[in-house]
Amino acid sequence: MIALDQSDPTPPFEQIRAQLHAAIRAGTLPSGARLPAIRQLAGDLRVAPGTVARAYRQLETDGLVTSNRSHGTTVAADNAVSDSTTDAAKAFTTTVAANGTSLDDALAAVRATWPPTRTS
Repeated sequence: MIALDQSDPTPPFEQIRAQLHAAIRAGTLPSGARLPAIRQLAGDLRVAPGTVARAYRQLETDGLVTSNRSHGTTVAADNAVSDSTTDAAKAFTTTVAANGTSLDDALAAVRATWPPTRTS
């Protein structure tokens, strides 16, 4: 499920966090799913337990997982992106990729056209 790229300059904890974040938001890891125990995942990835713990803490801070001693770390409820949003994203990415647009340019276009946040 998680693979570390040793040639990537991104720190291992961030690679772990980013991959789990993406899996949760995509719905691949559904609400209530248990994440591997910290020591288990650390052993599987050949990293220090503190590295995995740091990734899990950040995911908990972001509200994507919950942790407790009796149940371990589980995916929090309602974090997946809706099917309609995923479908719209697929349509957008298919179109811009066919036009040869880079990911950075596509993201810049989304940011430039994103509606401003209203404050009450």
